[in-house]
Amino acid sequence: MQLLSVRGAGMRVGERVLWADVDLDLVAGERVGIRGASGSGKSMLLRAMAALVPLGEGRVVYRGRTAEEMGVPAFRSRVMYVPQNPSLPPGTVESLLRMPFGWAAHSRARFVRDEAVDLLVSLGRPPDLLGAESVSLSGGEVQSVLLVRALLLSPSVLLLDEVTSALDQDLAHRAEELILRWCGQGERAVVWVGHDPGSRSRIASRSWDLPVSLVAEHG
Repeated sequence: MQLLSVRGAGMRVGERVLWADVDLDLVAGERVGIRGASGSGKSMLLRAMAALVPLGEGRVVYRGRTAEEMGVPAFRSRVMYVPQNPSLPPGTVESLLRMPFGWAAHSRARFVRDEAVDLLVSLGRPPDLLGAESVSLSGGEVQSVLLVRALLLSPSVLLLDEVTSALDQDLAHRAEELILRWCGQGERAVVWVGHDPGSRSRIASRSWDLPVSLVAEHG
């Protein structure tokens, strides 16, 4: 089943064209690893796919509907972007995990504390991390918490942007294994951006190149 399609997508930053005429289809069970040079706009593409930034041209559709047709919050609840280096609001890890369940877009979902604990443990984190304050978290702990939050919310498409970059090898492998298990359950798919070719090869069922010929002056 086709979950997400990008059609004729283009993006500019000022006078610079990042990419144009981009087409990408994502079907259930698929894990697409995006390849492209540093500065070519891979993260921007993920953000556009999640309706977090507007496209200059083209459109993104989830199960045949755009974010405007579904309503942006509903679209983002199904197509979820997990960033590399976010800033977290103050509070405990548990409060941060609970927070989205109070939003209208997730009103039908329910926070299950035991499930959160199981996910943390799968990622090599202790259950008492739930009581830690966000300001005390390391970069790797933040990445683990954000991945847990996304999985708890059970989207259909996960757009993962360097989500293991701050993890050591063992913890990164744990995260990869968890993502693979998640994607194998139900009608789900993953888009992966990461600089480590080894991680991408383990995660991706296929690789997709952001076309070099369409990228202007990247660094």
